[in-house]
Amino acid sequence: MLAVFEKAIGKPPHEFSLIPSSGLGSLKSQQEIAEIFKSSWPQSTLYNLSNGNFMALSHEDESPLHPRSIVVMDDIFSIFIGTLENMSELRRHYGLSRQATEAMVLIEAYKTLRDRAPYPPDQVVKDLQGKFAFILFDAKSSNLFAARDRDGSVDFKWGIAGDGSLICSNDPNIIAEACGKSCTNFPPGCIFMNGSGLKSFDHPLHKVRAILRENDEGKASGLTFQVDLFTRLPSIPRSGSAANWADTAVEAE
Repeated sequence: MLAVFEKAIGKPPHEFSLIPSSGLGSLKSQQEIAEIFKSSWPQSTLYNLSNGNFMALSHEDESPLHPRSIVVMDDIFSIFIGTLENMSELRRHYGLSRQATEAMVLIEAYKTLRDRAPYPPDQVVKDLQGKFAFILFDAKSSNLFAARDRDGSVDFKWGIAGDGSLICSNDPNIIAEACGKSCTNFPPGCIFMNGSGLKSFDHPLHKVRAILRENDEGKASGLTFQVDLFTRLPSIPRSGSAANWADTAVEAE
């Protein structure tokens, strides 16, 4: 799995830019990253989006425990890795057939959330029971939505390329080549939305903070993200309308 979005759309956390990447000049462009992925995974499917953005998936060396799927419906692109234990319940809830895959369920959940739901995104992801990581992109509205299960069962990393583009992948080699040191594990139990940032779906009223690691010289050399359970975010009133899915979050930055 690989997804690359320019800085204006991806809006990665600014803390990534605090990590000086060794050999910055060797970091790859969006097109070079796509070529590296296709070279590493020649049987991959790649969807080119606007402005050089793209999403790609390969089924090579796929684990039966963590199957991968990619679906495009109504200009919404969904990559899902893993399995959901409550698929039957979710299919019924969203009125889908028995043939609906996890990626299809995810798209329907997103559409419901975007158009009609009176509840925030963290509640939607909390209802997903299983081992998973996913990336969803709505090409019409440029909404980006990514998440990882609370146990971190599926490999999922993210970072920024030399031009500030957001890179997400389950392939650590691709991430390392694209981002240098400016990458880390996507935090378990969290969701990222380009409209409202990184949040915990288990602790939605607590901020997810970036913790910088320093080398022997006292310079930033890496980072991790974790929930700050000692700081509570102020809540905002529910709007009653979910015309903009990102605005239904229960917490404010």
